[in-house]
Amino acid sequence: MLFDEVVAQRRSICAYDANKKLNKEQIAELVKCAQQAPSWKNSQTGRYYAVFASDKLAALRSCLVPQNQIVSKDVNVLLVTTYVKNRSGFDREGNAENEMGNGWGCYDLGLQNAYLVLKAADMGIDSVILGLRDADAIRELLNIPESENIGAVIALGYRSSADVQAPKRKDINEILTVWE
Repeated sequence: MLFDEVVAQRRSICAYDANKKLNKEQIAELVKCAQQAPSWKNSQTGRYYAVFASDKLAALRSCLVPQNQIVSKDVNVLLVTTYVKNRSGFDREGNAENEMGNGWGCYDLGLQNAYLVLKAADMGIDSVILGLRDADAIRELLNIPESENIGAVIALGYRSSADVQAPKRKDINEILTVWE
């Protein structure tokens, strides 16, 4: 698929087909693509925790707000994304190199996650990025080290309905300033 087509057809899906499952190989392919995203000084601080096991999946869902529990109820995998703290945006001595500090780690993770969901769309896999969650409970459940900040939980699967409308986008003049 052409890049513009992938971008145009990718949607945040809130209803999935419970009968269609993803496998570890597909998730590995998505994460491999995410690794290609640019990062501060090639620090590659993004980390991914793929949860397939039904008991862990149920426990992870309970760490989400009720609406996100509903949205993710029919997927067989949730992907928790994190980044290593105090590396992206920092020098070798651990000093922030600009005012954003760990904001660069979050920025880099966002780039990786964008690559991941676009690759998913290219593979015919649907997704929604879930930001409302209990990070402390997720950290404990998945034994995520304190040296990592939890970014998002990504639900991945196949949509239950083919009819998903594109949301209205702002006019380009509302978001672009050009200095000529």
